[in-house]
Amino acid sequence: MFKAVESVMAGQPDKTCDRIADAIVDEYLRRDPDSRVDLKVMGCHGMIMIGGEVRSTVDLDLSVLAKRAYVALGYTDEAEVFVNVEQPSEERQSVHGAADLIVVNGYATRETREFLPLPLVYAHAFARRLDDVRHADPTFHWMGPDGKVQVVMEGKKMTDVTVLVQHAGDISPQDAQARILERIVEPVTGTDGVKILVNPAGSFIVGGFQAVAGASGNKCHVDFYGGLIPHGDHTLSGKDPSKAERSGAYMARFVAKQLVAQGLADTVLITAAYTLGRPDPLMLTARGTGPKSRGVFMDFTNLVKQQYDFRPEAVVERLNLKRPLYEATAAYGHFGREGFPWEEN
Repeated sequence: MFKAVESVMAGQPDKTCDRIADAIVDEYLRRDPDSRVDLKVMGCHGMIMIGGEVRSTVDLDLSVLAKRAYVALGYTDEAEVFVNVEQPSEERQSVHGAADLIVVNGYATRETREFLPLPLVYAHAFARRLDDVRHADPTFHWMGPDGKVQVVMEGKKMTDVTVLVQHAGDISPQDAQARILERIVEPVTGTDGVKILVNPAGSFIVGGFQAVAGASGNKCHVDFYGGLIPHGDHTLSGKDPSKAERSGAYMARFVAKQLVAQGLADTVLITAAYTLGRPDPLMLTARGTGPKSRGVFMDFTNLVKQQYDFRPEAVVERLNLKRPLYEATAAYGHFGREGFPWEEN
């Protein structure tokens, strides 16, 4: 069976918006851990727009935070920032529990040490290496912050890798391709039997918001499980951890990973549905396969309900989420990486 997965560099336009949104969330939590933040960010052609609702004891200059995050990604062009952020309505402030209709999924597999599907692990590894080399190796000064990677695998065999990477105009596409092959692709997977394409359409000089618009939440498949597993339709970036979509997604991953790490299953998928005004999930299911009954589904729902509290307030307390953790999640996925409490066994 073939599987295709995409990951992106930290400066890809949608991910740039995620970075800005979560940099703002982090700064609010750093100064007021009880801040309530629900923001969207959009960027295009010299403009960054921030909109949403915030309730906090601190007043921040969001345009300064946005420009700081933008420059940190390696962009040097000027971007005018427009901010339209209000207090939540009295109606929304009075809601106890979930503030919307939310479905979250958490997944873990024994397939890799990251407890993630193998194609996704490879895709993130390529994207991270692109950024690492760009920052650390002066001979890659020509590489821009915008780029993405697609990996195609048949079972455990990689068949195709496509790399799109922004580059300066003084390097030819052929030279860029040779350097990407040598420093990015070969160290991760080698090249034997793998079809590799680097900027197959030719030059990629104009990138970021100068080329296309970006919006926070547009790369949910990168944030979650590469599109191989259901992940719901809600974005995580720009939201404080009291939001059921964020805390619920982290808890679902945390529990799924624990069940696999404890040897109870080879794969686990947890689904929780939250409804407006109720703190407890309206629905919670946990199903897995293996290890004793390979290919046969096992039901862990009762076990999970007995041992884990999925109320957002309880999740925030258990995982200690009222901390500035989130800007670092804006690239290479929210899962399978050390340093996040939902990834601890």
